[in-house]
Amino acid sequence: MNQTRAIEQTVAALRLVRGKWGALLAAVETPPTSADWPPRETTAFLDKVAEGPLLVEDREPYALRAHPAPLNLDAHDAVVAVEGALFDLADTCAAVAQEHTPLDELHRWNYRTQHGHGSRTQGAHWASVYVEGRVLDEQTDGPDPLFAPLPGWALHEAHRVARQCAERVLRTLRHDERAASSRYPCPWCASRLTSYSASGDVQRITCSGGPSCSAPVPLDLDGHRVWERSDMGLLLARFAAAMESGEATAEHACAVIGS
Repeated sequence: MNQTRAIEQTVAALRLVRGKWGALLAAVETPPTSADWPPRETTAFLDKVAEGPLLVEDREPYALRAHPAPLNLDAHDAVVAVEGALFDLADTCAAVAQEHTPLDELHRWNYRTQHGHGSRTQGAHWASVYVEGRVLDEQTDGPDPLFAPLPGWALHEAHRVARQCAERVLRTLRHDERAASSRYPCPWCASRLTSYSASGDVQRITCSGGPSCSAPVPLDLDGHRVWERSDMGLLLARFAAAMESGEATAEHACAVIGS
C-alpha cells in the first residue's frame, strides 16, 4: 500500500473512532439487545444529545471517571482497549515528532508521569486529534516548526493502531449485523451492493466499487462506498431517478433498501 493511501485510511479510522465514541460510551451503560430499532445503545446516545451537547466530562479518560458497573461488558472492554491504544500511540508519535515543541505549547502532547496523567486527562478524543495532526504533518513547515514529520515506521504504526481501534469500535457497535448481497447493482457504478441488517432493519449498505464509484458518500475502512441509515435517502433518490428513466423499478429499490 502506498503512503498516501495509508495516511488517508489512518485519518478515516481516527475520525470514525471520534464520531462513534459517544455511542460507544453510551453502550457501556446499556444492556445489549437486538430486539428493537433503534438499538438501545443508539437510543441512549440520542437521549444524551436531546438533553443538550455532550459535557466536557464525556471526553475525559474512561479509566479516570467515577461510573457505575458496566451493563455491557463488551462495550466496556472496547472503550478501555481503544482508549489505551490511542494514548500509547500518541506517546509514540510525540516521542519522535515534538522535540522542538515548547513545553507550554497548547498543541503539545504531555506524557503521563508519577505526578500526573499528562494529556491523557483530555481523553481519547484529544489523543486521536493529536495523532491525526502528526500523521498529516501539520505544523511541520516554516522557519520554526512545532513538530517534525513522522518517520515511515511511525506512520505504519499509526495506520495499524488506528485501523484496529476503528474496527474494534465498529465490531462492538455492530455485533449483531448480518450481511446479504443484493441482486441489484449500484445505480452509480453497477458494482455489487451489500446490505447489513440488525434486528430486521438495514443499518448500512456498501458498494464494492470503492473509490471508482462516484456515489456522494464516504469510503469505509475496507475502501467501499457506504450509505449509513442517514444517507439512504440518497440511494432511494437515485433509484427513483432510475425508475423515471425506465432503468429500474420500484421493486428494485425496495429490494435493495429492504423496505
